[in-house]
Amino acid sequence: MPDNTPDNTPDVTKINVTTDAGKSIVAMVRTTPQTVLDDYARLMDLAQVTRALAPDTTTILKNNISWHMLYPSANTTPWQIEGVTRKLRQEGFNDLVVVENRTVVTQAKKGERLNNFTPVHDKYGLPIKYNFNPADMKWVTYEPKGPMLVLDKIFPKGIRIPDYFFGKNVVHMPTLKTHIYTDYTCALKNAFGGLLDKTRHYTHPVIHETLVDLLRIQKEIQAGTFAVADGTTAGSGPGPRTMTPVVKNVLLASNDQVAIDTVAAKLLGFDPMKVKCIRLAHEAGLGKGRLDEIEVVGDLDTAEVKRTNWDFVVGDNAASKVGDFFWFGPMKPLAKLMFQTPMVNAFIMGSFLYHDYFWYPTTGRKVTDKWLAETEWGKLFLTYGDPFADQQRQGGLLQRLRPRKV
Repeated sequence: MPDNTPDNTPDVTKINVTTDAGKSIVAMVRTTPQTVLDDYARLMDLAQVTRALAPDTTTILKNNISWHMLYPSANTTPWQIEGVTRKLRQEGFNDLVVVENRTVVTQAKKGERLNNFTPVHDKYGLPIKYNFNPADMKWVTYEPKGPMLVLDKIFPKGIRIPDYFFGKNVVHMPTLKTHIYTDYTCALKNAFGGLLDKTRHYTHPVIHETLVDLLRIQKEIQAGTFAVADGTTAGSGPGPRTMTPVVKNVLLASNDQVAIDTVAAKLLGFDPMKVKCIRLAHEAGLGKGRLDEIEVVGDLDTAEVKRTNWDFVVGDNAASKVGDFFWFGPMKPLAKLMFQTPMVNAFIMGSFLYHDYFWYPTTGRKVTDKWLAETEWGKLFLTYGDPFADQQRQGGLLQRLRPRKV
């Protein structure tokens, strides 16, 4: 565990990979299902991954399971895991460990199975650790060296994070999509599940400030941080689950977590400096939030990113409207009672039933079927295996929840 003494305070404003002019570098390449693994290697070369990560150090692969169900754009893709793993191994980063988390409505092991992570993990012999398993890691109280915006107030008894992240490299593997609470989501939000436990929903009213605090903590405790975002199929709508998938065929990577989020937000259609977490992180010196301070390299340049607007929208679904009502609406005074007492279980059950047993069977399954049958990315997904085969044999409710045969 790093020394917490003032004399050992790291420079959280340092970005390992920059241009000679001091601009942060974000790599962006176009890709196809036929070339995606090689494109991931090219992407990571452009983003100079070997300068971003510490050699001879365990590297955590932090995937993103927004939903354990298979749904295009919601979760890390199997080719994302494979492309990143293959390139890191080629560069000598052999000590790779997948770390997964759970949420109050998401099951990690079910997610890795249904989203075809398991065949990739098995192919490359990737060990998996779970931040909720005491045998894998312990939660320790951490005293940040730099100023906190909100976490010290939300958790006055101490900010608890997993001890396994100390001194290790972390590679975040998000997808490009919208989010009901942050408008967009990419690298910054991907640390949310890894570093905070299942009480992380306490922070939703101040989610933007929370993400900035977590970035500061990452820069204090981790040996190196890198993000590789998959935009092969991006998500528009009330994310991170009930979105409309849109094929975009792009990949992003950067050492600067703020810069990659800035580019991601701009692509989706947002003004990055009007997104609170990006603006706050930029103002704190934790990364670059202005496109003029970012050099986009690869198949697109900064000028083209500035001209790009996918016109994605956020919106709400039935479950998010309830959350909005208590976290941000007229019932906000009752939010603590609703979400920080056993009463939260009613909301958890309602969200679970809505997403898994209403929205997915009636809407999400049809969207997934169409993606699997009609897009090249869906067809590539099926080459990793059929994660629904066991469910099909079991029949009953599981049969109704599986995508139709394509």
